Amino acid sequence: MKIAINAQVHCTDGSCGRITRVVLKPAPEQVTHIVVSNEMYPETEYLIPAELISNSTSESMELNCSREELSMMPVFDQVQFIPSDLNGFVGSPYVMWPYYIPQAIPMRLEKEHIPVDELTIRRTAGVEAADGHIGRVDGFLINPYNDHITHLLLREGHLWGKKDVAIPVGMIDHYQEDYVYLKMSKQEIEMLPPIPLQSKSDERERPFRGR
Repeated sequence: MKIAINAQVHCTDGSCGRITRVVLKPAPEQVTHIVVSNEMYPETEYLIPAELISNSTSESMELNCSREELSMMPVFDQVQFIPSDLNGFVGSPYVMWPYYIPQAIPMRLEKEHIPVDELTIRRTAGVEAADGHIGRVDGFLINPYNDHITHLLLREGHLWGKKDVAIPVGMIDHYQEDYVYLKMSKQEIEMLPPIPLQSKSDERERPFRGR
């Protein structure tokens, strides 16, 4: 099963958004959640447990929940505003503008709803070989029976052009600040044998089995 970041997501009653990130436990290389943007309000993202995935292909994913149920999931990116400390002013500076120009503006704080001991990987995450940068994350190949990652997929624009590059998960050294670091050199990666990625019809015949 392939989890492709930016793939279209469908609930049981229709389209609901796109995958923006994958949440995983680094030690067992296990996907625990996906992050899905809201169809109408893309700035709102929800944290969805992996066991709700019923099917996944290179282009789309199906969830075992309705759009209403998805809207009740935890919000992944929570935004808070800390008011400015302006002496003698208690109203909103935006209401008073242009007659009042604030000396300070509210501070915007963003907090990602990430479970303890887990991390997120987004599509723009960089991939570093032992001897330098090679590309960016496109997605992961997942064992449908235990949710464990088997391969990391590189997106278009990597060193080898249009060649599909699937790196065995055992070659991942560590993750750090939106980067994936590999144990392999560029030459070793270039010599990896290609693995056949399933066609859309094949993938539909292999439903995801939750834990």
